[in-house]
Amino acid sequence: MPAPIVYFDIAGPADAGQAAFYEKVFGWTAGPGGVVAVPVSGPVLAGTLRTDSAQKVIYIGVPDVAATLTEIEAHGGKTVAPRFEVPGVVVLGLFTDPAGNAMGLVELTADGKTKIP
Repeated sequence: MPAPIVYFDIAGPADAGQAAFYEKVFGWTAGPGGVVAVPVSGPVLAGTLRTDSAQKVIYIGVPDVAATLTEIEAHGGKTVAPRFEVPGVVVLGLFTDPAGNAMGLVELTADGKTKIP
C-alpha cells in the first residue's frame, strides 16, 4: 500500500491569525495547539509538477471559487489567481493566507465531486 498523507502544517507567525482565518473562511475549528481535523472524502490526489523552484500548494474543495476568494480577501488573505478553468479538467483559484502561505481552491459540484468545465 502506498504511504498515506496523515498530517500537514499550514505554518505562520503567532500574530498572523491563522486559526481565525481558516475557521472564518472554511469552517475549520482549531483545538488545543492549533490542531484542526480537516474533513477528507475519498483518496487525496497529489501531483508532481515541474517548476523552477521547490514549492507545495494544498488545494481546498469549495462550492464556489470566486465567492470563496472574496471571503478570503475579507479575512486578510490575498487572491493570487482569480477563478480560472483548465478545460475538461478542473476549476481553480489561488490565494495566500494571512501568513503568506500559497494555497489553492478547487471548485466542487453539489455532490462533492470536482467540477469539470
